[in-house]
Amino acid sequence: MLRVKWMAPLLLGMGLLIIGVAWVFLKPEKVVLTGQVMTEEGPAANAVVRVRTSDTFTVTDENGRFELETSPFDKPIKVTAWSLGYLTGESEVKQADTPIAITLTRYTTTDNPDYAWFSHEDTTGSLACSNCHVCYDEWLGDAHARSAVNPRVLSLYNGTDLNGTKGAATLYEFDRAAGIEIPLAPSLGQDGVGVGFRLDYPDLGGNCATCHAPAAALNAESAYQVNMNTLNGIETEGVFCEFCHKTGAVTLNPETNTPNINLPGVLSMQLYRPHDDEQVFFGNLDDVPEDDTYLPLFEESAFCAPCHIGNFWGTTIYNSYGEWLASPYSDPESGKTCQDCHMPPVDYEYFVFQERGGLARNPATVFSHRMPGAADTNLLQNTAELDVQAVCENDQLAVTVAVTNTEAGHDIPTDNPLRNMILVVNATTAGGQTLTLNDGPTIPEWGGVGDPEQGYYAGLPGVLYAKILADFYTGEMPSPAYWRQTRIVSDNRIHALETDETHYQFDLPNGECAAIVDVQLVLRRAFIDLMDQKAWDTPDMLMEQVTVEVR
Repeated sequence: MLRVKWMAPLLLGMGLLIIGVAWVFLKPEKVVLTGQVMTEEGPAANAVVRVRTSDTFTVTDENGRFELETSPFDKPIKVTAWSLGYLTGESEVKQADTPIAITLTRYTTTDNPDYAWFSHEDTTGSLACSNCHVCYDEWLGDAHARSAVNPRVLSLYNGTDLNGTKGAATLYEFDRAAGIEIPLAPSLGQDGVGVGFRLDYPDLGGNCATCHAPAAALNAESAYQVNMNTLNGIETEGVFCEFCHKTGAVTLNPETNTPNINLPGVLSMQLYRPHDDEQVFFGNLDDVPEDDTYLPLFEESAFCAPCHIGNFWGTTIYNSYGEWLASPYSDPESGKTCQDCHMPPVDYEYFVFQERGGLARNPATVFSHRMPGAADTNLLQNTAELDVQAVCENDQLAVTVAVTNTEAGHDIPTDNPLRNMILVVNATTAGGQTLTLNDGPTIPEWGGVGDPEQGYYAGLPGVLYAKILADFYTGEMPSPAYWRQTRIVSDNRIHALETDETHYQFDLPNGECAAIVDVQLVLRRAFIDLMDQKAWDTPDMLMEQVTVEVR
């Protein structure tokens, strides 16, 4: 009897062990979840059904039904469903063989001008987003966050320098032929602090707010008459978090795929600010439930179009979106979007802080909100390539420089016509004596007349790449007053994936073939004379540099 009592538990334990081993080896690699997605109108066909935060998803059939293959689980999982026009739905699944039912709710597609921008606890506006979202600090360092209060923008708007010194009001005379009053030349900063919109039009607000302060333009009686000096509250946050994440559509001309030139910025954007107790946030993820939903527009360059194409008096001033549209980058199969370069994936797994309930995700699905641009050194240094060839020919040093726009999906430089890119070609003897240029292009006056050591490059061998505007009436150029009537005198900027090649010949002293050629490509945020007038302390940014020794 004792032997039997001892053997029974042993046999039982061995049996359990065998069952456990068998389960390990026979455990299914996948299970299939089934269910149906419905809307208020009926079955949701072609809805995306996903195991939340994973790459595992499927699409519903015409009856809203789905089968979703996933890994086995011993704890409850969340399954989400999304369809365009609806908030993301969710269901908790405890057992693989339990049918899943998810009902989707439509979000509002009307705009409520009385909507109070998002708040959380004791914070409002974008600061409220900082309670949960990792990307808040990224946005805070981005130019979009400062678009309404950027000192350079305001100094151009008001006609001041950064010290607050205000320029004189523009003088006009009546032109009988034109039938209007036109500015008297010289008018571009003759008093020393440069131009200003409010010096030209002291009684007007202008359309600056439609891009720089969209919250103010949204609710103003006239979006074209917002005074940039009287902004308050959320209006001062520029292009802020909730403004973007409440944008539900962009209006483009179906023939040109561009916005209406008479509807700049927010005037070509549809915001869906909700009513009463409703809420909606748009984003790039299709598995965030409750008040959120995925919007494909967030992954399309069209989202950027309203503020990155601009026309004044019939002249195209800003046009990075149009340049992208005309480039190979706009090819839907092989191209890249604005977001691919300016909102790249991050190297962390959470877009919501873990302590706030954030879930780990594939970092490839979480995107930076730092949005680097013309002030970002790393981006600029990966924009263009220099190729420099130098040989001795008949007592001459022949230099060929090729600048290729390798990475920008638009012209370089782009957008603000004050920006210019300068190629400086410096050839010296081995001992440092500057060689004399006898053939080849030189940098024009707007590269700065003065000491090259201080960045005044006019007359040096090289090229200044820019869109040059001239005042339509006074002829002054380059005109930084692009809110006036202007015309494009020249535009030698380099298109996407294209190359500009220039040739130079230098005298070789005594015919000796020994020289050093140093070539730099720099980005300048504005013409140097204007920066001097406005007291803008904005150093040149080195994009590329190549040094070649010739023997």
